Amino acid sequence: MASQMTRYQRHRMTENYLVIWVDGNIDMANQDCQNTMEQLRAVVNQVQPCETAEQCIQQLTENQEEISFVISSGAIGQHLVP
Repeated sequence: MASQMTRYQRHRMTENYLVIWVDGNIDMANQDCQNTMEQLRAVVNQVQPCETAEQCIQQLTENQEEISFVISSGAIGQHLVP
């Protein structure tokens, strides 16, 4: 019963969150990318992969009512957060 309640509380806490994963090398046919998406979705219900900074900005603009987290690195990350 306690573990069910913990799962319910975690699900309830994260339902309005959006994770935007920005990476120019996202290939959903790749097993590593699939595993990463699976792990992210275990924590947050909505995960939106983007391959460009422009796609990320569009997602943020379209989802202004949600709390969003951006995961990025490399040149795209430097473009998003100078």
